[in-house]
Formats: sequence, structure tokens, C-alpha cells
Amino acid sequence: MEATTSKASTGRKRQREQDSSPETEAADQSVSLGDNLIFSDTLVALRMMRSQFPRIEKVSIQPFILRSQLYSSVKDRTQVDRELESLKRECIIRVFKLNTGQDDHAVMFVDDYQSQIERAVKRLQTKRQDDLTVFDWFKTHVIPSKLDPSIGHQELFSLLSLVGKVKEEHISLLINAGLLTRQLIDPNMYWFAIPNIGSVLKGLSQGRKELLSFLNRRKYKEMMLALLEKKRLHHSLLDMRFHLRDLIGSGHLKTIQTPSGLVVRIAKD
Repeated sequence: MEATTSKASTGRKRQREQDSSPETEAADQSVSLGDNLIFSDTLVALRMMRSQFPRIEKVSIQPFILRSQLYSSVKDRTQVDRELESLKRECIIRVFKLNTGQDDHAVMFVDDYQSQIERAVKRLQTKRQDDLTVFDWFKTHVIPSKLDPSIGHQELFSLLSLVGKVKEEHISLLINAGLLTRQLIDPNMYWFAIPNIGSVLKGLSQGRKELLSFLNRRKYKEMMLALLEKKRLHHSLLDMRFHLRDLIGSGHLKTIQTPSGLVVRIAKD
């Protein structure tokens, strides 16, 4: 059974790598949202949204997908949750609780997460001379063992101790690198985090407000999707397509099929 699961996992990873070629990504960026809003399963949706993640010049961040975006594209939310759990167990993705003040969760492919960690370590190497071996311990023993969005201090200490003598300074390094954040309600618990995501999250919140405000000012609180997705947001590093998927999936916006095409409308309270 384990061999079968391993083969399936390897096959999915290989398929994702093939689907994520530069040529595919360039093509996906040019496809309109209306032509690829709905998908049959979660992994297909994840691949497409990863390829369409906006290129952000000011911030070094690997592609991530919001759970709400998946809800906008795979109509059965139970199916999304079930398939995310399966992909998580197969170590294909990780799910992160975002510090936005709302129930936001980000999904990132494990390969992209590993790359994001490497970038964080390189930034530390240029700034300080600390012993950075704790990051190797974190990648080899904590990430594969703990699939939940959070981890307790004692469990973290125990997993890191499997390969070395852990000090509190090591935990501080992981926090400073953006890999962990302390939970406000319990300082002995940490959220796993995506390094360097802070400014993007700020833009996520501001972009949501900007888009909703724009539509609320229109006479019928709606706009053709084909026209709306071409507009630019002033207060977010993320693009209009990213925010539209998010707000449709969270229920703040809804789409209506008309003879002229899809219309995006503010959802009534």
C-alpha cells in the first residue's frame, strides 16, 4: 500500500512539474478567468492557479493559492477539503493559516515552500553569522512529520532534537526567518508561516476592500467579468484575477451567466 501511495505521489509531482513549464505558464496568464473558472478537481485547480499567480517584482514570494479561491472553482467544498487533506498527507502541498484577522488559509506546493525557505536562509546568510543548521533540521524532520498548520513548542523542540542539540536561539532563528509565528492566545504554540509574505498579506486585505468598494459604487453593483478582470488595483500587489477568485469563493461576490457573458455582482447580505 505504501509503495502504491509513493508511486501516486511521485506521479502527481512529476505531472505538476510538466504542467508548470514556462510555456504553459505564459499561456495560462493569457487565458481569461471566465474560460477557466470551474475545475473538476482540486489538484487541477491548484495547478492552474499556481501557473496564474501574479508576478510580483517587489517581493520574492513563491506562488500560493487561497482556500477560498478553490471554493470558487470546485463547487463541492467538501470535495475540496477532502482532496486538500489527501494532498497534504502525500506531502504534495502544505496549508497555512494566514495572519489576516479572518479565516484565511493559503495552500503552497511543498517544492515551492522549500524554495521559499532557501530564499529566507540566503537572506539571513548575508546579514548574520549564526549557525544556520537548524533550517536543515527543520526541513528534514519538522516539515515531513508535522502536517498541521500549527505546532507546540515542546513537539517542535523534540523533532529538532532528533538531529542536534537545540537551543532557544534556534527557535528564535526560525521565527526571525518567518517560518514560525507565535500564537497570540497561546505563546507555547506556533503557526507555520510562509517567509516574506507580510507585504502581500497587507495588499490582500486592501485589495479586497478596494474591489468591493469599486463594485458597490456602481449603479447595479455589478460588472462584466471580462471587463472587470482587466482593471488594475492600486492597493494590492496581487492582480484582479487573484482577488476575484478569492471574493467569489468567500461568498462576497457571485457570478451570473448572461447572454453577453459572465457578470460579477456584489452578493446580498
